Amino acid sequence: MARRTADDTRRLLLDAGLQLLLERGASAGVQHIRLQEVLRNVGLTTGAAYRIWADQTEYHRDLAIAMVRLRFASPTANVAAAIADAASMDDVIRAATREHVSNAELFHLEPESRASHAFTTALALRTAAGAWPELREASAQRHAESVAAYAAMYAELMEGFGYRMRTPLTVDDFAEVLAALGEGFAVRAAEGLIHPTYEIAEGDELAPGQWSLFGLAVRALADSFFVPKDPSAAEAATGSGQEPS
Repeated sequence: MARRTADDTRRLLLDAGLQLLLERGASAGVQHIRLQEVLRNVGLTTGAAYRIWADQTEYHRDLAIAMVRLRFASPTANVAAAIADAASMDDVIRAATREHVSNAELFHLEPESRASHAFTTALALRTAAGAWPELREASAQRHAESVAAYAAMYAELMEGFGYRMRTPLTVDDFAEVLAALGEGFAVRAAEGLIHPTYEIAEGDELAPGQWSLFGLAVRALADSFFVPKDPSAAEAATGSGQEPS
């Protein structure tokens, strides 16, 4: 059997620490993941760790960075699946925001959900990114990757449903706002706060259907950020009693 390299040991100990974080969630924090426990779980001695990290603080830093970088799928994978059958922009917004809210609430409803724990734990660590420059860099990189992925998806949806951005705004601006809003609602879910939902009836002053509060906020932003490419589409939508989404 080939001898384990320092990189192999480093990866093994970080993976074991990530497993503990995913089991315990954001409330544990990296400071509560003891290196001795990690070593015991993988059957290694203290010397194996301290040949890589000078102390436990350095291990915690690298564990936090690894957690922030961890993804089980592309940023838009769940949303893309949720909106696959959407027939209108309203359907897209309802389905996408419902998926986001559901994933955030899984943190409490399904403790075994690795994806929900990964997202919420990474988000919690990003709020404390000022502790280490390397963590700030990893957090900024994760954010940039997510915004780029969502901006590309939004651009494709706008093209497919016949919308354009209002000048001088860009689709990246829209993605940045939705990222901030979505992460804010995820923090609320991590606090155990129930996300409000509404059944909008025909004749109400909002688009009819079942909406989450997040969904209604995104719809309002969509009205502010983009318009139909064809002005007659806006006139038709207004004439039917609905504002263009």
